[in-house]
Amino acid sequence: MSEKFVVIATDKMSLSGLVALTEDDRFEILVPDGEEEMREALGRAHGLIVRSATKVTRELLEQAPNLRVVGRAGVGVDNIDLGVATEFGIPVINAPEGNTVSAAELAMALILTVARNISWADASVQGGAWARSQFSGIEIRGKTLGLVGAGRIGAEVALRAQAFGMETIAHDPYLTEERAKELRIERVELGDVIARGDVISLHVPLTPQTEGMIGEAELKAMKSTAILVNTARGGVVDEGALIAALKSGEIAAAALDVYETEPLPEDSPLRGVQNLVLTPHLGASTAEAQELVSNEIALGVSAALLEGDLSKALNAPAIGGEELEFLRPLMDLAHKVGRVAGALGRGGMRKADISVAGLDDEILSPLTAAAMTGVLTPVLGARNVNYVNALHLATGRG
Repeated sequence: MSEKFVVIATDKMSLSGLVALTEDDRFEILVPDGEEEMREALGRAHGLIVRSATKVTRELLEQAPNLRVVGRAGVGVDNIDLGVATEFGIPVINAPEGNTVSAAELAMALILTVARNISWADASVQGGAWARSQFSGIEIRGKTLGLVGAGRIGAEVALRAQAFGMETIAHDPYLTEERAKELRIERVELGDVIARGDVISLHVPLTPQTEGMIGEAELKAMKSTAILVNTARGGVVDEGALIAALKSGEIAAAALDVYETEPLPEDSPLRGVQNLVLTPHLGASTAEAQELVSNEIALGVSAALLEGDLSKALNAPAIGGEELEFLRPLMDLAHKVGRVAGALGRGGMRKADISVAGLDDEILSPLTAAAMTGVLTPVLGARNVNYVNALHLATGRG
């Protein structure tokens, strides 16, 4: 294209990490200051990069008629309405790898802080006391670390905990036996992690399945000496149940970096609980992590806009790289066949059956999306249906 792709960078993002975009003449980077500049920028934008502060809502997307991709510089997409983005046909990508080490190091820092009473001892000394006997802690050597989630971050936490001499067990339905052996982690059920863990560390996304997964029953099943650490997502832990468990002595202590509501309200009952350490969502708050996630998301946005690479898309069949090059002619063909079918059945089509033979099952999803794009184009128009929203629109039409 002759004109440049316009990409908005929000949330005080460092441009030094966006070199894949800033040093490419095919892109124009906008850093809007204030609501008025943001509205003007959205009217031109092809790409939008956010951290956690900007809320990508229906109202925002309605102001961005040319938007082709939303990039989240980080892992969680709680601030992005994926359903609405899909409805608008806008792929959402994230940067899941850049903050891995920073998040793992924070988890270990919180484990050690609680085990050795560091934050409480510091507050005591800063207040003028010298009460050594009040802050006797525990060694983590020989203790069992129970991981809930053993993906990138959980695996890095396990590696560091093992260096301290901890035994590591984990519940993760996606953890294979081969990978567990490689990580020297024992695969167990969630109930075993809860019952056996001296330290229980959470590393799962917030989904309908994980919301409130650590509640009253799970806390009652923990050891009375257990330490609970959550650097994953607020909402995974039932905060009311946690407060009750800490005050009653059902568990020894906890540390939270994430909350159901962020920023944490000033009147939150979590504040002031004596055996609870609180930090303000610092998982990715290192200079290194911010540079890495910025670079990762810049590369992802560039690939999406220049090549149509959606291998990092969270709301569309993920294809990119060599697989995209292989599939592109097949997807073009599927789109054309679908368009012919849509034209022939216009006005009376109730169902579309899509069959593929002689190809791997994993490419059925992208070919189905391409074919359905063709089917719906005569009905909805080319501007209103694409690879991202075709299946969503088809489902919505029955």
